[in-house]
Amino acid sequence: MREKILHKATDLFLSLGFKSVTMDDLANEMGISKKTIYSHFENKTKLVEETTMNLFSVIANGIDHIISQKHNPIEELYEIKKFVMSRLKDEKASPQYQLQKYYPKIFESLKSKEFCVMQDCVVDNVKRGIEIGIYRENLDVEFVARIYFAGAISLGDHDLFPNTMFTKIQLEDYYLEYHLRGIVTPKGRQILNKIINSNQE
Repeated sequence: MREKILHKATDLFLSLGFKSVTMDDLANEMGISKKTIYSHFENKTKLVEETTMNLFSVIANGIDHIISQKHNPIEELYEIKKFVMSRLKDEKASPQYQLQKYYPKIFESLKSKEFCVMQDCVVDNVKRGIEIGIYRENLDVEFVARIYFAGAISLGDHDLFPNTMFTKIQLEDYYLEYHLRGIVTPKGRQILNKIINSNQE
């Protein structure tokens, strides 16, 4: 039952937002009593924390799996983006924004975990791209990885990127292209253009 609650809560939080979904909503949606939920999670904050960390684990494992397939580094970033978007949905509820606003401690904890995973992933990606000549060899790898993370986090800021102006998918597409165009060599640009063109067909 615990796993079922986690799964349904994750689904509702991503679709409607952390603030919007109440324990009553979750109980009604599952056809169980609130008491049953509280027997597994002592309060809503604990439920939010566990759903967030559980989703983070699923995404981190998925990223590891994609990296293990040894795509070329540009394709790898597009595969990771596609996978993460499939897990997070093109939500209107802006869960990251709500998490930061209403559960700041959980947000900060998640952010530090995301940083560790993303930093390792991007550092490795950039180094391999330089080695095979599709990223510029004069890049400061640590700087590129950190600026990429900082930008990715800022996409969830609705003051900067209101969802009335951009969909989540648009933002992710624009951002990844922006990142890659800044670091590719002419050889890398050919691969990038091919991927972008095939995605538009």
